[in-house]
Formats: sequence, C-alpha cells, structure tokens
Amino acid sequence: MSLYKNAIPDKRIREYLPVSRVLASEKALHAERIPGNPAIQPVIAGTIPCCTLQPGGMLLLDFGIELHGGIRIVNMYGGGRIRLRFGESASEAMGTPNQDHAIHDTELLVPAMGMLEYGNTAFRFVRIDALEGELQLINVVAVALYRDLKRTGSFHSSDERLNAVWQTGAYTLQMNMQDYIYDGVKRDRLVWMGDLHPEICGILSVFEDVSLIPASLDFVRNHTPLPQLMNNITSYSIWWVVNQYEYYLHRGDLEYLKSQQQYLSGLLEQLATYVREDGSEEIPPRRFLDWPNNDNPVAMHAGLQGLLRRAFGCGAELLDACGVDSSAARELHRRMATHIPDCGDSKAAAAMLTLSGIVDRSDVLLRDPYRNVSTFYGYYMLLAQPTANALELIRRFWGGMLDYGATTFWEDFDLDWLKNTSPISELPVPGKDDLHADFGKYCYKGLRHSLCHGWAAGPTPFLSERVLGVKFLAPGGRKIAVKPELCDLEFVEGSVPTAFGAVKVRADAAGSVAIDAPAGVEVVNA
Repeated sequence: MSLYKNAIPDKRIREYLPVSRVLASEKALHAERIPGNPAIQPVIAGTIPCCTLQPGGMLLLDFGIELHGGIRIVNMYGGGRIRLRFGESASEAMGTPNQDHAIHDTELLVPAMGMLEYGNTAFRFVRIDALEGELQLINVVAVALYRDLKRTGSFHSSDERLNAVWQTGAYTLQMNMQDYIYDGVKRDRLVWMGDLHPEICGILSVFEDVSLIPASLDFVRNHTPLPQLMNNITSYSIWWVVNQYEYYLHRGDLEYLKSQQQYLSGLLEQLATYVREDGSEEIPPRRFLDWPNNDNPVAMHAGLQGLLRRAFGCGAELLDACGVDSSAARELHRRMATHIPDCGDSKAAAAMLTLSGIVDRSDVLLRDPYRNVSTFYGYYMLLAQPTANALELIRRFWGGMLDYGATTFWEDFDLDWLKNTSPISELPVPGKDDLHADFGKYCYKGLRHSLCHGWAAGPTPFLSERVLGVKFLAPGGRKIAVKPELCDLEFVEGSVPTAFGAVKVRADAAGSVAIDAPAGVEVVNA
C-alpha cells in the first residue's frame, strides 16, 4: 500500500547485481575486492576492505550481462568528483558514449560515508574515473530495474544454439518492457508503433502478463487523434491495425477490442484513401518501410503494398469481431492483390509481398541468404522462407551476435562485421575493427548503435510458431493447429501462452507429437 494518495505505482522491481569482473584498472588498489561483493551499505568499523581509487585512477567494471537501470557507488572515506560512463560494450564505456535518450557519460560528486545512485539506461560495463579526490570504495553494484514477468512460453530443442537464441530474444524483450514497450532500452526509449510489431509477437509467445501491449498501443493512439499519423510515419498507423490484430488473435480480449472500434473504423477509412483504382498503394509521406530501403522507392512501394494489404485483412477480421460491416476493408484487401509490384531485390519487400499473399517472392530471400538481412524485418524474412533455411539463418546471423559477446540482440548487424573484430565483451584490439564503434548505418552509427533492441527478437516468436508449430486459428487460442517442423532437429519441446493457459508440445524426429492443451483450447490438424 502506498504512503501517498497521489502516487503513480511502478510495477517494476529493483535488484542489486554485483560486479562480475574488473576488465581494466589504473591506480586502483585492491580492485579484486569488488567482483562478487554483495555490500550495498557503508558501515562504520575499524577495518573495512575497500578498493582505493586514487586521483587519476580508473576502473572498468563488467556486470556480465546487459541490464536496465543504473549503479550504486558505496563509498567510505574520501570522495570527490568522478567521471562515470555506461557502455553496452567495453568499447563504449572506454569511449565517448552517445547521449541520446539517456545520459551515458557524466561527471558526479561521490559523498564520503555515503552512497550515490545514478543511471536510467541499458549497460553491461561501467567505467569510473577519479577526477578529484581519493575514493575508498566499499563496492559498486548495478541497480537492475525490470518487470518480474512469468514466462509461460518456452522453447527447448536438440540444438543448444537455437535454444540460446530463443532465450536471448526473450531476455531482450523483457529488458525493453519498462514503463511501456520500448524500441531500445539504451537509445530509442520510445514507443514506435511499427517497431513494436516483432516485439508484440515475441511478448505474446513468451509472457503470461502482456498488459503492456494494450497500454503501449493506447499510449500512441491517445497521442495521435485522426487524421494524424502515429510517430509521424504513415506506415506506423498501418502497423497499429496489425498490432491490434495480433493482440486480439492471441488473447481474445473482445472488450478491449470493442473499445478500439471507433478509432479502428476511422483509421481504416483513412487508409482506404491510400489505394488507387488499380489496387496499388499511394501512401503519402512520410513513407517508410525500414531504414535499409529508405532510399529505394521500388522496394518501398512493394513493401508498403504488402503491409497495407495485410492491414485491410486484419482490419476486416477485427471489424467482424466487433459486429461492424467489414465489406469495404475486404474489397480493398481483394483489390490490392491484383497489383503485383517488383520488389527490387529487397528482402524486406520480398517478405512483405510473400506474407501478405500477393505473390511468393521467397526466391529473393534464398538468394545469398546470409547477406542483406535486417534485424527489424528479420522476423518477416524468417516467416517468408522454408523452415530449414530459416533455421540456418538464425544459427548464423543471430548466433553470430552471440559468438561475439551479445547477451541481448542488437539494433543492426551484418556478418561481414566479424571479419576483423573482437567480441564486445573485450577491450578493442589494436589493428582490428571495433565491433561497436566502427559499424552501423543510417541513424544507428557507431556508439549510438543500440545493443538491446526489441525489434531484433524475431527468432523467438518464429521458433515457437514454426518449429513448435503452434498456429492460432481462433481468438485467444480457442482453436489452434499444431504442426511442428523439426527439419534437422532430433526433438523440440516447449509451450505457447494462450488466453486459457499454456499449450505444451513435444515432438521428435521419428514423427511422435505429444500435445497438452488446457481446457477451452481445441486442437486441430495435429
């Protein structure tokens, strides 16, 4: 119970994480006393085992995993001015971090016989420089701030690499589930409606409590009265319709859906003006598919054609559920299938054309399959190609991040970056490229690049949907199909949340499939 009648509750919890290792130090006596140290409070005693950080000294601390929150510096005698730097990579903490959305590089005063807490960002590494005065550090701990969410979804197979990818995707999503669903928990601590879609699909495949989904959808809707565009991007208003469909299909919350009906109907009427008589889209500015295709009008047209058609299909289903005439949306869905644009060899556009049912362009995805892969549109690229090919892409592309120190998935990535680099968990090596500082494109270059981005978690819902094989056929999972695709796996087992409880599946290479579905769930095509 709150002490304050006007308090705004925070559903997150705080936990203290000790340092995992000291990666580098200068003028720091007894730095070995910090790793694993549980102390969070100064104490008056005759002898206190401290780390003495002398003026001009520094510590580079590794907490072992990307986390959200800040740090607590527990200091005894001395004190003074420090420079504090947070880093998702060792390189970032040693460099000049970008300050967008959260402060990662600052100067602070540390009190004697006291504690200093600072930070509201994502990081794994912290560098502390003693600028003035000597510090008698009892300890430095991370203050982790996150939602303690029960995972009713799970995935385990004979391939430990795929298992690690699923778990890393789930953890990436959880880190981005803060006040709302963020796009990136270090940078892009905002609710971007298009970026939200792969995150929503992942959250629905993992967590029992998914209340942040409607909260985030409503947050952007409430700040975007029609005819304004969500996030000032036309396609992001289109994604709102698709996101509403995903939430309704998986959770079956009809009362919530009906509360969206007026806005949904108005938005669909607005979107209808974006379709020409020949079925082609003419979405007005700001036109956006994804960053790699921002200057490719052919690919952007093809991708937006697929996205808008999908939105009309989703919108028609939602209107039907609300008891509202859906004939106009269905006619637009039909008409848009008659216009088949060239995708310009763009894998993102090819995926959208394929998934929208306009035309199968999986051939584009299978051509040089490990290049020009997008973290954002990676989810759709996986869904739009055969499962066996998608599994190999996951192993190489998302697995490549894991090989080089990732504990959460990154905003951007390219396998070519790994040719002459070292892991983000280590100090940059002279003569090699800096994996964090030297790469990235568009708006996510260098140390501005986020290494914990929810849109990159696409393999998590993909593995649950395609390999476990659970497909929702009726809202809330009232009816599902289960058809596992093991490909080269010896076995797969796991669970998928529904409104009625988790559906559990186990299958093996011999063709045996065992399904445990809760009451209220009808299983077909098993």
